[in-house]
Amino acid sequence: MQSWGYFLLPFELKKINYGCNHNLSALKFAHSTFLLPLHTFYKDKKMTSECNSKQKHFQSLSLIGVVVTLGIVYGDIGTSPLYVMKAIVRAGNVFDPNYIIGAVSCIIWTLTLQTTVKYVLIALRAANRGEGGILALYALIRKRSKAWLYLLAIIGASTLVADGVITPSITVLSAIEGLKTYEPETPVIPICLCIISVLFFIQQFGTRAIGKFFGPLMLVWFAMMGFVGSIHISDYWLILKAFNPYYALELLIQSPEWFIILGAVFLCTTGAEALYSDLGHCGIKNIRVSWAFVKTMLVLNYLGQGAWIISNPEAVTPGINPFYAIIPRGILFFGIVMATIAAVIASQALISGSFTIFSEAMNLKFWPRIKIKYPTQLKGQLYIPMINSALLVLCIIVIVFFQSSENMEAAYGLSITITMLMTTFLLLAYLSQKAVNKFVIALFGIIFIGLESIFCAANMFKFFHGGWVTVLIASLLFLVMYVWYNGKQLRSRQVNSMDVREQYKIISDIKNDKSIPKFATNMVFLSKLAGQYEIEQKILYSIINKHPMRADHYILLHIDYQDEPSTLAYEFFTLVPDTLYRINLKLGFRVHPFVSRYFRQIIEELVQNGEFTLDSCYPSLEKHNIPANFIFVLINRIYVALNMYSMKEHFIMNLYSIIGKMRINVSRSLGLDTSNVIVENVPLNIPVKSTAHTIAPVRITNLDPIEEDTQGI
Repeated sequence: MQSWGYFLLPFELKKINYGCNHNLSALKFAHSTFLLPLHTFYKDKKMTSECNSKQKHFQSLSLIGVVVTLGIVYGDIGTSPLYVMKAIVRAGNVFDPNYIIGAVSCIIWTLTLQTTVKYVLIALRAANRGEGGILALYALIRKRSKAWLYLLAIIGASTLVADGVITPSITVLSAIEGLKTYEPETPVIPICLCIISVLFFIQQFGTRAIGKFFGPLMLVWFAMMGFVGSIHISDYWLILKAFNPYYALELLIQSPEWFIILGAVFLCTTGAEALYSDLGHCGIKNIRVSWAFVKTMLVLNYLGQGAWIISNPEAVTPGINPFYAIIPRGILFFGIVMATIAAVIASQALISGSFTIFSEAMNLKFWPRIKIKYPTQLKGQLYIPMINSALLVLCIIVIVFFQSSENMEAAYGLSITITMLMTTFLLLAYLSQKAVNKFVIALFGIIFIGLESIFCAANMFKFFHGGWVTVLIASLLFLVMYVWYNGKQLRSRQVNSMDVREQYKIISDIKNDKSIPKFATNMVFLSKLAGQYEIEQKILYSIINKHPMRADHYILLHIDYQDEPSTLAYEFFTLVPDTLYRINLKLGFRVHPFVSRYFRQIIEELVQNGEFTLDSCYPSLEKHNIPANFIFVLINRIYVALNMYSMKEHFIMNLYSIIGKMRINVSRSLGLDTSNVIVENVPLNIPVKSTAHTIAPVRITNLDPIEEDTQGI
């Protein structure tokens, strides 16, 4: 295969066999350049990637897969013992054994119902081609669901990211505060700020080198928690009554401060949503098996903390953390070190998860496309500089504002309850589409909507104690997502389609008209329309009316984002032989649109099949075997403030223009060589008034320019 023009890449395409398990989130790189592990595209079929044996091993049930899962999935929920019992101590009467037994019972049954039943047993089955998380769930059900369900998805995604801002802060603070056991004057805040800053700084380099140690380290962490908890259960054997849910119900019924207790208890399950989101990284079997171990260790630790509190009520003083109190003095420093490591791993999981959420949101049209980097070959590992910087700033503000993990506990958990509620509603839609028995669906809804509503109500008291911070962040994220999604819907409504078959004759005549200077050998127009014969009126206007563009080949390229996460496929149509072609490129919502790379491979296959030619139209270049050039034409649709919009729509479009300033330009977002890209500005709103061969634009003034983005192209 001859190399050609700007499509020349410094790597060799690898051959694969069709039918292997595809997962295009496992994108590889060579020499800091994107390496697509594909040798061919299959028309009207899904593209497949080269099967990564290591990743496949992690996905299937195995000892190494279970260990890796410990490091990826359980960072958040695995560090909850650092602050849950401390919050419970502050919420009630520690001198009453029934209070502690009831509180531990609440923890055990929250982990059982919320984490085990809802997420591990039910939610993990709602996999979108092996991927999980609230946005993957929405993509799975949206085609057969009510249009307004997108609101649930963006509310859930916004609150998940917002509450996640506190996760690195509270986990690192809780861990470092253990140093006060040795030195009361330990400068906790500066140390935490240093750790957080370093953690966010290294994201740009990727974490593959240290990531392979996350699993074994978390294995040690959980084993240590289970051990130190189990040796204290004998301090008060009656703590085992906590396995009886009666004591949990008794506590909540009899305690006037039940809402404060539940607010503290809920912290034990905040990592359940992250567990679901990491489904694609580890596989359902590895998560379920590893959860049995994790839950056992967590319960042992909570039982040990509870038994120690009951047997040592006089030692429970303000500022005491039962987690560190139950660690034997001889291994206390080791425990503090492991807690710090676990906090870093939990923070890393949160940061990586946030990158994934925003990447998915871009392809689902919830967020403007911003710069994404892929620092390593590790599956799913990406780096978004803007999000990384924003999270760092927010974490620093949160740490400086709250000063201690004790203060953060009052704000932590409020937003995540909303995320869990949204996930429950989407799961109900999923179960309905799967034709699950209506009684089972109703039972699921009653139990979990009821349970999470109670948790949400219990956490509402946190609003004035710091919860407003996460609510404010979530509200801003929701506003951006809402405006961006609806703004794109409004813009799409103004796309005027035509039947390209009516224009075959004039396009062919333009190609053969020697009086028109040749613009390029191959012209590629990015289209928003997916139909075989659909074409935007503005593309025809660009080719025919604005300044006739003569070329040997005209290609209509449409990027169609799919509801599956890893789809990479295309459709090819020859509309006018040797003149007009159409390519519909289908990308999963987790696949980054490296359009020039994909387009190159499509053309190479078409050339191999004899369906396209790269021969230059210029004899002097053809003689030296220099391939023909390609010019990409992007239609920049400019928003026009016409009276056809309502006040609400005007408000959305105005905010859309402001939000749009944060995105990268179209060429960069598509991975195009800017030297081969032409951007044509046209009004968004043009009443169609044309004949078969005449497309006349209407003169419009007061244009408010908004550069078109990649979504829906």
